Amino acid sequence: MSEILPDELDLITITQLRQVANQSPQPYRLHVQVESRLEKTTSAGSPFFEVKLVDAADSLLWRVFDNNPQFHDVAKLGRNMFIQLAGQWVDGKYGLEPRQVQMRALSEAEMSTLLLGDPELAARQQADYDDITAFVGAIRDPRLLKLCSVFLERHGERFRRTGAARKNHHARRGGLVEHVAQMMRCAAAVAGVYPNLNRDLMIAGVLFHDCGKLWENAYAESGFTMPYNLTAEMLGHIPLGLELVNKLWRDVMDSPEAATWTTLEPASESVRLHLLHLIAAHHGTHEFGSPVLPKTPEAIALHHVDNIDAKLEMFRRAYETGKELGPGIIEKFAPWPVNIVAPLPAVNLPNAE
Repeated sequence: MSEILPDELDLITITQLRQVANQSPQPYRLHVQVESRLEKTTSAGSPFFEVKLVDAADSLLWRVFDNNPQFHDVAKLGRNMFIQLAGQWVDGKYGLEPRQVQMRALSEAEMSTLLLGDPELAARQQADYDDITAFVGAIRDPRLLKLCSVFLERHGERFRRTGAARKNHHARRGGLVEHVAQMMRCAAAVAGVYPNLNRDLMIAGVLFHDCGKLWENAYAESGFTMPYNLTAEMLGHIPLGLELVNKLWRDVMDSPEAATWTTLEPASESVRLHLLHLIAAHHGTHEFGSPVLPKTPEAIALHHVDNIDAKLEMFRRAYETGKELGPGIIEKFAPWPVNIVAPLPAVNLPNAE
């Protein structure tokens, strides 16, 4: 029987690998980008590398010890390089790891294909962005409509390549679009149940609550790495979001349309303050980084909508990739403190005759 060449192995994503990997070696290849390569030492003083590899939707840590035949080749890996890893993959002591691994650089064509992302994920994110523009287009308050529209016009491209976080939830290129779209759907539903909530303010607040992450969690234009920068590190996304919205608000108020808004109630300055409060208070507590606590119905509603979507995304991810400890019991995942249980399916009744 002829030996299977590395390029003949099935090409899968990191997420797909998590779903199929177990303790038995399985032959696959990955196309990934190197986000970082750290040199460390074991407790015995031996050197090893910890390489973070990323694709459009996921990441993994590859630990390469000095007895690995690829050790010296891994030492030459630079940040942002695109590589193929082909080998026998196992879910081992250190998580996903390849054995009998062969590594090479990706061609230009392979890099271009990888950067397009998983087609299913790309289609879902496009649908989410379309929903965001539809929710914005339905805003009745002309000031908030203009503000949101200007944001999407100026920063839409950056918005679409920003993650909702570095880890925990929607931590992928385009993850912020997914998070915002689902929050808008939830906020609209909540506003339908509680009609005293200002729906326009809620939709605008959802759009802008994490807008500072465009400078804290934005991915590189041509890659899946999320670089750090001094501004985001020293200020964080809430102050950055407040600064951005204030800047956009001033620009909107200098537009010709603003002359027709002087008689609107509530007054424009009140609208601005309430929107800024949603951004400032959306983490809910001082402990989690909110400079102020929620003081309006819209602020408390937005905080809980944000929290619900983040937590349910963590559960979705855990169900998709977590280890099953027993029937319906999935191993706890950071930062969740306990094991989780498979959800109860809805009852499936036979069709009435």
